[in-house]
Amino acid sequence: MDLGQQLLAEHSRQSTDRIVRWIGADASRLAQLMNVFLGSDSLLTQRSAWVVGVFADVHPVLLEPWIAKMLRKIREPGVHDAARRNVVRALQFVEISERLLGKVASVCFDELSSGTSPMAVKACAMTVLARIAEREPDLAREVRLIIEQQLPYGAPSFHARARRILKSLPG
Repeated sequence: MDLGQQLLAEHSRQSTDRIVRWIGADASRLAQLMNVFLGSDSLLTQRSAWVVGVFADVHPVLLEPWIAKMLRKIREPGVHDAARRNVVRALQFVEISERLLGKVASVCFDELSSGTSPMAVKACAMTVLARIAEREPDLAREVRLIIEQQLPYGAPSFHARARRILKSLPG
């Protein structure tokens, strides 16, 4: 499969699922996807982001070696919201190593507190931070505080997730 051509030809759930099935558990095919996602073509990054997000549901363990590079990618200036949304979404499913825990927490705190992050990104960031707080209970207070600060600006779906997470936080 010519991944770039497929991504440019059709941007749909059907196409995304087809690519995810094609990758399967093949690390070399995943590397092809990640090279497209991490590349310099902003349209291909945007289109491949959805595949990355869906792939995380199916094979989260295979994405773990790519987390550091994914975090760097979403920190690039002008990166599309789709890339940020799907990377933070993927972080909900992967096992985050101790080495990257601080970087992941920093990205998620930045997304959750940002006035410009879309609600979907904030909601995923909230979930990732709650997972981190389970491992690092000292962080729970900060997570609680930032969620409570964002409540007045959140959509109903954000409120529902926030209530669930606030109940689950340690302390």
